[in-house]
Amino acid sequence: MAEIWKGAPVAAALSEAAAVEVEVLKGRGITPTLAILRVGERPDDLSYERGAMKRCQQVGVAVKSVVLPADVDGDTFFHTLEDLNRDDSVHGILLFRPLPKHLDGEKARKLLAPEKDVDGCTDGSLAGVFTNTPLGFPPCTAQAAMEILKYYGVDPTGKKAVVIGRSLVIGRPAAMMLMHANATVTVCHTRTADVPSVTREADIVIAASGQMESVDASYLRPGQIVIDVGIGWSEEKQKLCGDVLYEEAEPIVAAITPVPGGVGSVTTSVLVSHVVEAAKRMAS
Repeated sequence: MAEIWKGAPVAAALSEAAAVEVEVLKGRGITPTLAILRVGERPDDLSYERGAMKRCQQVGVAVKSVVLPADVDGDTFFHTLEDLNRDDSVHGILLFRPLPKHLDGEKARKLLAPEKDVDGCTDGSLAGVFTNTPLGFPPCTAQAAMEILKYYGVDPTGKKAVVIGRSLVIGRPAAMMLMHANATVTVCHTRTADVPSVTREADIVIAASGQMESVDASYLRPGQIVIDVGIGWSEEKQKLCGDVLYEEAEPIVAAITPVPGGVGSVTTSVLVSHVVEAAKRMAS
């Protein structure tokens, strides 16, 4: 039976540390501030926004919510983003994506200032992940996976790690962060031959392919740590499920994150910690 590594205590520890930093900054007359730029009323955006605002409130980070209509014209949208880039009272910007099809999402990603890119979507932030330097910030979900490993006492040094998935949002940044933590990393993807034979060799498995319940018992062996980043709704089971077939994995591996209640529950705390760090960098 695996240890169940829940995200709630990880999120709480991150928030507690961020709250201490916020008090120090406020003592210097600086209130860390997150600007949330949302276009339209997508339910998933609204859900994440509520979670982020609640976490910010708990820690003492101010939130500036900027909501534009779904049919906003390009000029208005990009001027709004540029204004937030220039606003010295705003330390972090959360840009909800994907944008409506009539807006150029790639242009928006490139326009966003890396030093305020607290969700790690710009080229500058991704370069910072690659070079292990404080240029921008890592994507929140990828860092959440790393924070779980850290909280539960896992030192990746010398361990074999497999990341299933190569997206710029999770897979590749997580692989790079594991490498910076001195793991030996393999990235599996849709063209990898015999993925189960690769993952069975790993000490740490991060499942981030976006293929619900695709990682079954054949991918796993006793003693492994499994971080399940995926989340989706199973019509058959009428519940949220991850990329890992939990019922088969849990009796085999040493530790596993649940879905829901695992990686996803840590992401907003990572986001808030990024805002606080951005304020510290701007103040230095």
